[in-house]
Amino acid sequence: MKQKFYLWIEEYLFFPNNFQKLISFLLLPLTFIYMLIILTKRAMAKQIEFGIPIISVGNIIVGGSGKTPVTINLASKYEDVCIILRGYGRASKGLQIVSLRGKIEVDVKTSGDEAMLLANSLPKATVIVSENRVTAILKAKELGCKIIFLDDGFSKYHISKFNILLRPKDEPTNIFCLPSGGYREPKGFYAQADIELLEGKDFKRVITIKKDGNIEELPNNTLLITAISKPKRLLEYLPKDIKMISFPDHHTFTKEEISQIQKEYKDYAILTTGKDLVKLKEFNIKNLYLMDLEIKIDENVDFSLMNEYIESFKKGV
Repeated sequence: MKQKFYLWIEEYLFFPNNFQKLISFLLLPLTFIYMLIILTKRAMAKQIEFGIPIISVGNIIVGGSGKTPVTINLASKYEDVCIILRGYGRASKGLQIVSLRGKIEVDVKTSGDEAMLLANSLPKATVIVSENRVTAILKAKELGCKIIFLDDGFSKYHISKFNILLRPKDEPTNIFCLPSGGYREPKGFYAQADIELLEGKDFKRVITIKKDGNIEELPNNTLLITAISKPKRLLEYLPKDIKMISFPDHHTFTKEEISQIQKEYKDYAILTTGKDLVKLKEFNIKNLYLMDLEIKIDENVDFSLMNEYIESFKKGV
């Protein structure tokens, strides 16, 4: 029942049917208030300069657009790098150093799933979670980091930074901001990006199925378990007859939930994403497969502006 509800919400926000469109229009007065707040915050923000290159990888729609894997791709090219994010779904509060130059300092419940995925994927990087990005940036500087990546930092208008915005290959048919639609910022804000990356043109997702680190083929009976935003997007990379159980984004799996799933699907292999795997490891699931996601950025994408921005700090500009 819950799964159907979350899928209904996803359809409403991005690709609504006629009934959902009616609800969307009825909520437009609240959307106008929301947009007014966003525009006021942006107009009144006084940018803080930190004396260190800060690259924001963000989007303006609700949920996933590939921010974390794109951040991994870009951050892997630099030394002394720090990735800062809020850490949605974590059990902790305040600033937490998830990994320090590759050494993981906390467990996944403290870090949140995305931060732990970043820490596992970037073995030389520092990863910090904090609700307060300013505090986190100052901590990164104190730790000697030389470049910062903000995972989902576009809306932090008070931080002087270089903005990379990701755009989905299937643009939502619902063009409104919350709560009438799936945009967190007005669609016109794409023009505020220093670099805009369009999925399918500027970057693409490459999926490899792995088991215990080795490339494998999926068994015939496979169940996909995931707790990511817009889970149905995973199905385009998988066999048509695969079954899926989805949970809310950043959901923390419980022993009872996994036991019930294993009982109901005892003859099935389990497939999951990298973001979910960091939380499922503790259950020692047998016959567990991974949808290993890698981002391939087109070689024709022009990053000269970003490189100039980074170099300007070395020159003291």
